[in-house]
Amino acid sequence: MAGGMSASTSADEPRPAPDTADAPTMLLSGRDIRELAEAGGVHPSKHRGQNFLTDPNTVRAIVERAGIGQGDRVLEVGPGLGSLTLGLLEAGASVAAVELDRALAQMLPLTLRARGIPEDRFALVHADALAITELPSLPGGAPDRFVANLPYNVATPILLTLLGRFPGLRTAFVMVQAEVVDRLVAAPGSRVYGAPSVKTAWYGRAERTGTVSRQVFWPVPNVDSSLVQVTRREEPLGTDAEREATFAVIDAAFAQRRKMLRPALAAWAGGAARAEEILRSADIDPTRRGETLEVADFLAIARAAQGAPA
Repeated sequence: MAGGMSASTSADEPRPAPDTADAPTMLLSGRDIRELAEAGGVHPSKHRGQNFLTDPNTVRAIVERAGIGQGDRVLEVGPGLGSLTLGLLEAGASVAAVELDRALAQMLPLTLRARGIPEDRFALVHADALAITELPSLPGGAPDRFVANLPYNVATPILLTLLGRFPGLRTAFVMVQAEVVDRLVAAPGSRVYGAPSVKTAWYGRAERTGTVSRQVFWPVPNVDSSLVQVTRREEPLGTDAEREATFAVIDAAFAQRRKMLRPALAAWAGGAARAEEILRSADIDPTRRGETLEVADFLAIARAAQGAPA
């Protein structure tokens, strides 16, 4: 879903950029969005979470909060009609965008060309973001920042997949449903702490950076959104193989989150007795629940399973 920050801010909302309605701008207004959609025969798809951002001031506030500036190389997923894309380009970044919708993928380069964007500062891939295996090259190299307004129904898979597949992405700054951000930033013991919380922590530190009003979209969605930034660890916690093994432990633990670890991990370990053996080897109390463990604890369990006697 395309996202945006309300012009009216709360305590944790970033302030919108100063009103530039009378100044020349390459950004898209609400009228621009509707005219582009009509000209291209685009009807916002609820199934694909297409809610287009219509406020240029909100776009500038997002780009500023993401810390994007001259010379940055940005990956964007779901650019839609180009609201955020143009904001990133206006700030001086180059953008590699991944768009699933064929009509939107055909329209966006035309919109950018009409606004005088040099072709070498923009690359478009018409594909499913969950399926891409390489990123387009931009001036200076591959994208190392990820900024996007993500569809609600696939936001977490996209975020985790891209962080795992492209270690060169140093930061991710995305807009998703507020409840999703609650889960991504949750700490052990929280009611909403779960597999997404722990898997995100594998890659780095997740922070909520603002809340977002539904009123800056067309059509207006039924929920508000939030902004979350993930800053990648300077050194990975483990190898790719250890990540896969750790994520398997996480999935097993949270599939039965109210159970103690000994029974919750029984199927994964090949029996409750084996699960207890692995947990004790990892110095984890078998009576604890997965919702109390940090990511390092899950890694310790995965490593213990590799070294525990059969």
